[in-house]
Formats: sequence, structure tokens, C-alpha cells
Amino acid sequence: MRLRGKRGRGSTAPADWLIVGLGNPGTRYAGTRHNAGFEAANLLAQRWDLPKAKKQFNGLVTEGRISPGGPRVAVLLPQTFMNDSGRSASPARGAFGVPLDRIIVLHDELDVPFGEVRARLGGGLAGHNGLKSLSRELGGPDFHRIRIGVGRPDSTDANLVSAYVLGAFSEPKAEVAKLFEDAARATEDLIAATAVEAE
Repeated sequence: MRLRGKRGRGSTAPADWLIVGLGNPGTRYAGTRHNAGFEAANLLAQRWDLPKAKKQFNGLVTEGRISPGGPRVAVLLPQTFMNDSGRSASPARGAFGVPLDRIIVLHDELDVPFGEVRARLGGGLAGHNGLKSLSRELGGPDFHRIRIGVGRPDSTDANLVSAYVLGAFSEPKAEVAKLFEDAARATEDLIAATAVEAE
């Protein structure tokens, strides 16, 4: 199930977590390394059986509980293009009443080898324009990140690196699918671990 939008607004209930998948909208960018965050967020919405997404906050958003009686989440795919993701995430955060440390951002990471997923809270922005926009618009970098390793090309040429992240995965489809599965599982583990700490 994809987060395809439908028109309509309406009130939003407070959420325990805001999940932000980073990527670029449109068919041109579908399946590219830079859209790894979109793919993992879509997978989470499917796993949690969330309703069809609606167009809101300059993005596509769906909300609900991850399980009966479980935490309430909102899953957002900004439709602003990567460099302006914060313009979507900031109003969504305000509407759902989510503190900064209850935001989880899923994004591609050049500095993590392909196939690896790493979670962390805050830290540097590593030149990632989507993270820069989020930090600027959310008031700081202290949100959780699920860093989806897409590897780095054997070049430091900016044009080649850009072409690499905006290009399709060259790895086997099964390995790419496992990468998104691991990112989704890391997100669920983070939410579960935080719930245990709060008890």
C-alpha cells in the first residue's frame, strides 16, 4: 500500500510519534536511493495498517495506532522536495503536538554502507539537505534518525555523487527490499525501547 493522497483536512488528534520519511515526490524519483525514506515510511504504514493518506501539511500524511492500544503515530511524506522537507514537517509537528525527541526521520545515508541501518538521536547533519531543512524549521537537530545505508560512489565529484543518490538502486531487488524492512524494524524497535524506558 502506498501513501497516495486524498483531499481533505479535518482535525488531527495528538500523536505520540511523528514519523517523517524523506524523499522527492513524483514518478521521476521513485525507486531512487534518495527516496529510501519514502519507501521505509510506506512500509511502516502498511505494517501498521494505517488508513489511506491525505494531502495535508504540504505532504501526504496518515495516522493511527501501531497496534490495538499501542502508541498513536502520524506518518508524513513531505511533498516539498527534499531540500524543503522542514516546511512540511514543522506544521505537522505543531498539529500533532509532538516534541522534538518524538520525531523519527527515515532517510538515505551516503556514509553508511549499503545494507546497513543505524539509529541515532541528534548529531551532525552530514551535508544532507533534507536534514538541514528539518533542523532549521523544527528548531534544532535533536530528533531521531533512522539512517538507511545506500553507500557512496567511488568519487568525490559532486555531480557524480548527486547522480548516484538520484539514481535507481543497482543492487538485487531482494537486498533493497531487506534494507527497507530493516529500516522499518529499527523504527519499531526505537518506539518500543522508548516505551519501556518510560515505564
